[in-house]
Amino acid sequence: MKRRSFLKRSSLVAAGTMFTPMFLQQTLGKNFKEYTGKRVVIIQFSGGNDGLNTIVPFLDDNYYNARPSLALKKAEVINLENDLGINGEMKGFADLFHKGYVSIINNVGYPNPNRSHFRSMDIWHTASDSDEYISTGWLGRYLDSYCTFAREGIEMDNTLSLSMKGNKVKGIAVDNPQTFYNSLNVSQFESLAKSTDDDILNEDNQGYLYKTLAEANQSAKYVYEHSKIYKSKSTFPKSQLGKNLKSVAEMIQSGMDSKVYYASLGGFDTHAYQKGKQNSLLKDYSASVSAFVEELERTDHFKDTVIMTFSEFGRRVKQNASGGTDHGAANNVFLIGKNLKQPGFVNENPNLESLNRGDLIHSVDFRSVYADLLDNWLSVSSSEILSKKHKTLPLV
Repeated sequence: MKRRSFLKRSSLVAAGTMFTPMFLQQTLGKNFKEYTGKRVVIIQFSGGNDGLNTIVPFLDDNYYNARPSLALKKAEVINLENDLGINGEMKGFADLFHKGYVSIINNVGYPNPNRSHFRSMDIWHTASDSDEYISTGWLGRYLDSYCTFAREGIEMDNTLSLSMKGNKVKGIAVDNPQTFYNSLNVSQFESLAKSTDDDILNEDNQGYLYKTLAEANQSAKYVYEHSKIYKSKSTFPKSQLGKNLKSVAEMIQSGMDSKVYYASLGGFDTHAYQKGKQNSLLKDYSASVSAFVEELERTDHFKDTVIMTFSEFGRRVKQNASGGTDHGAANNVFLIGKNLKQPGFVNENPNLESLNRGDLIHSVDFRSVYADLLDNWLSVSSSEILSKKHKTLPLV
């Protein structure tokens, strides 16, 4: 090969052509087919994030009166619009907002809010009413109805949340692709997975066990093989969320056919000494999401990806005696994507003069956000998955 041709081809490889479908096909075999559809990435703030110190009404005197020592000073806030700003530790997120990549929905919740972490999170995970108990998650029901393989829903954790559990198809929990693969790449497991026949699979209990084992083995191999294909070029935080979103970005860019990815960031139950704790968590989230978007833009996968961030409830408007806040109700939800229909603030500001038991009153049902993602992004029937028709917000 002539030197000029070699340099030309080398520069193309460096620019990313090495990760085209042809390269992937050569790497994974002739049956490989790169997924080119749409996907959602869910990020859960566990513990109940304080929305008022995240999206800050920094021109509202009621905010400062209710939080004499906890309120963020105007110098600690990045101005956005509508007399609202964002926590100053979230610089990367603010940049995404000003690019038109972020929709912020205020006052999101549900009727008769529950202030228990576990119950409220179950309500968000299952998309149920506050007095209704459901054993499957909203994403699990999506997997049941519209997906075939467990790997089409991946949760970056060592346990699977209720949100990702369906009746027939459950997502898979992947703490680390290689660890996940090694745990199921044991000779006894592999031989059992390969030796299943129709007679065994037709037996109720034993058949279910063998079928689950075989599917887990296949999913582990699929995820591990794909995880080796693409290595991120962006700088992610060294935090757990940073590592998880880095792994998700690499899976997406490897051509995996997963439609749903799920990650969590815990630590938001800030009853005492909230300011420093929450600021640190939001800084981690902002930097991790910013790197994630940068990485997906690099290979043009961002246009097919929407990120939703939520928490099980917000916090009380008034600070407590320990420099923190107690369990509340309505909160903000974030959507991040390239071609959002309503970038910026979608609805009205929080009303700090009209409260219910010291809490913000919800004006947007969280299931309306789910319905919009299902109907208008994933192009499936939200009424089938959510068991009833919810008004959708024109967001995606």
